[in-house]
Amino acid sequence: MGLQIPALNGNNSNNVDVLESVFGQTYNETLIHQLVTRYLAGARAGTKAQKTRSDVSGGGAKPWKQKGTGRARAGTTRGPIWRTGGVAFAARPRNYEQKLNKKMFRVGIRSILSELLRQGRLVISDAIVPATPKTKEFSEKLKIIDARRVLIIVDKVDANLALASRNIPNVEVIEAENLSPVLLVAADKIIATSAAIKRLEERLA
Repeated sequence: MGLQIPALNGNNSNNVDVLESVFGQTYNETLIHQLVTRYLAGARAGTKAQKTRSDVSGGGAKPWKQKGTGRARAGTTRGPIWRTGGVAFAARPRNYEQKLNKKMFRVGIRSILSELLRQGRLVISDAIVPATPKTKEFSEKLKIIDARRVLIIVDKVDANLALASRNIPNVEVIEAENLSPVLLVAADKIIATSAAIKRLEERLA
């Protein structure tokens, strides 16, 4: 104990006490880099493909006889020096995913959240969730936030929040259960609901 997440409106009475074991983690730059790299690598499609000389059609017969034509000898039209030939070092589909065990993931996320709290980029607000699906109403709530990229963490995304936020650029909404280290690092300001904070503590403690 002893740590608090400040309220968005600056009212100290609305601050929320949090577990030091989750939000008091030391900053581990190496682990955070590994965690973010793993997420970015996992998002790569890896579907690039080219044909080698064994994949292209044709080339079953020798194009011309070995001697007497005045041209260089050739055994196939499927070689990489031919216009219709295969690629010498062809790209193949591959999986870019990197392994990271659950303990390292939890420590990495705790380290990011703790650093965000120390930098004053993590605040709490239950009022950020709009009562209606109107984008105008939600935009009014965001006007008090001086940030270019905003990440909103909730326990469960309701229909009003999803509809009100989807057309606003640089505003992301994510459930605590699906927290992404890439979104955390990229955001200038993170707004979390009290229910989301409790869910994070249960998941990361």
